[in-house]
Amino acid sequence: MPQPFGLVYLGKPYMILTAFCFASMGNGVNLTDGLDGLAGGAAALCMAFIGMSVAVLAICPELAVFGASMAGACIGFLFHNRYKASIFMGDTGSLALGGALAAMAACTGMFFPLFISSGLFVLEVLSVIVQVSVMKVTKRIYGVARRFFRMAPVHHHFELCGFREPIIVASAYAISFVFALVAGYIGLISA
Repeated sequence: MPQPFGLVYLGKPYMILTAFCFASMGNGVNLTDGLDGLAGGAAALCMAFIGMSVAVLAICPELAVFGASMAGACIGFLFHNRYKASIFMGDTGSLALGGALAAMAACTGMFFPLFISSGLFVLEVLSVIVQVSVMKVTKRIYGVARRFFRMAPVHHHFELCGFREPIIVASAYAISFVFALVAGYIGLISA
């Protein structure tokens, strides 16, 4: 595993961590796939795959090529499916992207860079968890469910606040780009 963990033998908990990564990344990308180009662009252009490719480059160059290929496939998808989308990625595409990201981490032990490079997906999942938790707690306390966000995941909250879809997507790309730079750096210094 990367620094500060170093070489750690996890044994059977490694399988649990791997299963958690596959489930969380698949669902994270799936929840993010709500606006035109948001999931595909965050996975490719803003470098969840590129960040992971850089992170795993020293450990397994072949896996870095796989990540770059997946980024290229997402760019091809975005080229034909930019705003006003004509093709819906759906569960098949989003779950495959999340699974590919998790597979890169599982094969190399780079789980920490995975969660950083996929920070946008993690934020989307956390927004859903917060929304559901707040609604359940307020329903129990007040008898009426109250919302933390207008709608979850958070990109729909921003839509309801009046932001246009291309602005939300571009902002998400910028945030994801920063996460990918940090993940690539952590991966390179830990190899």
